[in-house]
Amino acid sequence: MCAGVATLAIAACHSDSTGPGDGGSPLPPGIGLQLNPFITSGLSSPVFLAQPLDDGRVFVVEQGGRIRVVRDSVLQTTPFLDLSTRVLSGGERGLLSVAFHPQYATNHFFYVYFTTQTNGDIRIERFTTTSNAEVADPATSKLILTAPHSTYPNHNGGLLAFGLDGMLYAGLGDGGSGGDPLGNGQNFNSVLGSLLRLDVDHGDPYAIPADNPFVGQANHRGEVWAKGLRNPWRYAFDAPTGLLYIADVGQGAHEEVDVVAANRAGLNYGWNVMEGLSCYNASTCTQTGFELPLIDYGHNGPCSITGGYVYRGSAIPAIRGHYFYSDYCAGFLRSFRYQNGVAVDQKDWGLTTTKVTSFGVDFAGELYMMSGDTILKVAPAS
Repeated sequence: MCAGVATLAIAACHSDSTGPGDGGSPLPPGIGLQLNPFITSGLSSPVFLAQPLDDGRVFVVEQGGRIRVVRDSVLQTTPFLDLSTRVLSGGERGLLSVAFHPQYATNHFFYVYFTTQTNGDIRIERFTTTSNAEVADPATSKLILTAPHSTYPNHNGGLLAFGLDGMLYAGLGDGGSGGDPLGNGQNFNSVLGSLLRLDVDHGDPYAIPADNPFVGQANHRGEVWAKGLRNPWRYAFDAPTGLLYIADVGQGAHEEVDVVAANRAGLNYGWNVMEGLSCYNASTCTQTGFELPLIDYGHNGPCSITGGYVYRGSAIPAIRGHYFYSDYCAGFLRSFRYQNGVAVDQKDWGLTTTKVTSFGVDFAGELYMMSGDTILKVAPAS
């Protein structure tokens, strides 16, 4: 179980059920949460939030193509970056996330994921800030990777994140429509329907890590870290436990959360043979070789899972180590704690909002939810 990525910075094979600094503790009786307004006006379709430095600035991605700055809880007028003339936005398309390099404070590199104005293809590009740290320079654009996505407008994936090993991960959807008609979910020669792992500190524009699972295999893309994903819109790494949480959007019946050690390479999450814990569009199927989800919930109000993060802040110690998620349609706030391969302390917090597109986390580990054109902050009940 402990074999895998030798360079992983955080061990992923120890027990994760002992305390707040590790996997978390059971929820105490009577604990409550509330959703406090953070930004209530001035934003247009926020879909991501991040805070790379402890400098008072929070960065918010707008689907239409801008990255906005919130400084000391005040939304700034001037965008950090404006790609609106290059981004095809609407539905599941747009500017979908930003990832700041682990050495952003010194190299000023950040990476964005968007669908192109010309045909909807996926592009991952690197940019650099100018001498003015409040504004990035669009002219510093460097193409990292592109993937064809012009046939259907949905299932673009959308998240970039640096992993515990310092590599850049990208979650790409299966290419769209319903049921994966393009067959990308199980096509290892396609980057679609995959979680990619890139070394952006070597090569030009990147190097394929030598320990990626399919390097050198015929008809397999070396960039692929994991396969069989339908639309991994949001996923998250948890450093204290070395775990990777993937919230994969389902087809018409199931939504799922997969939880695995982040250093487990070459996993196949089963789409389009499997949807959640069930066979897709068949009464039986061979599940051998597939990684089954930890959480599977159905469509009776919910429609599309929005994955969040494991809470690692200090404002609410009782929920530290618990993973939070929502649903675009149902707008609930739910959580669970991972312990020895099982989801324990599953809880619906009795809070609902609308059109939850994403979660975000600030430098202190506190959680935010993007709801329509607003941003809410998860806080202890007053």
